[in-house]
Amino acid sequence: MIKINLLPFRAARAKENIRKQVSIFLLLLVFVVLSMFYATTLIDKKIKSLEDGVAHLNEQIVIYKAKADEVTAIEKELAILEQKLNAVRDLESMRKDPVILLDAMTRLVVPEQMWITYMQTSDSTVTLRGVAFDNRTVADFMTNIENSPLFKSVDLQTLQMQDVQSVKVKTFEVLSHKAPRGSKDVKKEEQNKRK
Repeated sequence: MIKINLLPFRAARAKENIRKQVSIFLLLLVFVVLSMFYATTLIDKKIKSLEDGVAHLNEQIVIYKAKADEVTAIEKELAILEQKLNAVRDLESMRKDPVILLDAMTRLVVPEQMWITYMQTSDSTVTLRGVAFDNRTVADFMTNIENSPLFKSVDLQTLQMQDVQSVKVKTFEVLSHKAPRGSKDVKKEEQNKRK
């Protein structure tokens, strides 16, 4: 019988298996390292692009913040300008009030029977002092004031007899309440004044 020694073949086979396993392990290790390098490169590129985007956005934020500050400053200036324009409009509308009031008083006075010696105005009232020849003239004057669209009511404060150069006259004080500025009658009166 012939005997064959298979041990060197088994040892060679075992070496071959070990070499294959080491080769696979090394190839796998190289593949993992290359994969990690590739993944790291991709992540670095993404990080770089995101950082560039953030830097670009920060630049735009600075630009738009400056523009927003300009707009805020312009809005403040516009608000101040609007206040000034409103003040000018108010002054312009109030500028005509004394002229309209004086014109109305010249039309309301009973001619050749009375005269006004004192006139004081406030926002809502007009105080008048004057001299008349009789009570009837004062009553007519008060009626004229009540019928005027510029006034809503009139109150007689005082009425006294007085001697002026040996002529008996009546001195009076009247408190008239102005009609509101925006009422239709006051606007009509202002339009009549312009004509």
